[in-house]
This record gives sequence, structure tokens and C-alpha cells, in this order.
Amino acid sequence: MEKDWKQVFLTGELYQAEIARELLEMNGIEAVILDKKDKVYQVFGDIEVYVNETDEAKALEILKNLKS
Repeated sequence: MEKDWKQVFLTGELYQAEIARELLEMNGIEAVILDKKDKVYQVFGDIEVYVNETDEAKALEILKNLKS
């Protein structure tokens, strides 16, 4: 990758990752989703949201209540 990316959110559900990414982008933070779920069984693996390392602290603050 061109940038140094840090994982800020981990979930088993794609919709939760999409919500996290949207929240970050609404706050001016570029975010990407990496889907590591098994395509056949859909019960194995996780979906991760990454941001640039310079935005990591702000992103974690924004997302801290999302999984609650």
C-alpha cells in the first residue's frame, strides 16, 4: 500500500463495517473495508476497516461507541 494503514474496526457483519466507514468518511477520514470472510461458508473470517495511521486516534474516538 502507498500509505501506512491501521485497523480501527473489526466485525463479522458487512453492514457494521459499512456504517463504520460511512461515519469515518462523514468526519473527513478516508477509510477502506477489507473483507476477509470466507466466500463459501460466510461464518469464517472477519471484515476490517482501515484508516491512514495519521487518522487512527480520531477514528478510534469516533468509533468507540459503535460496537456498544
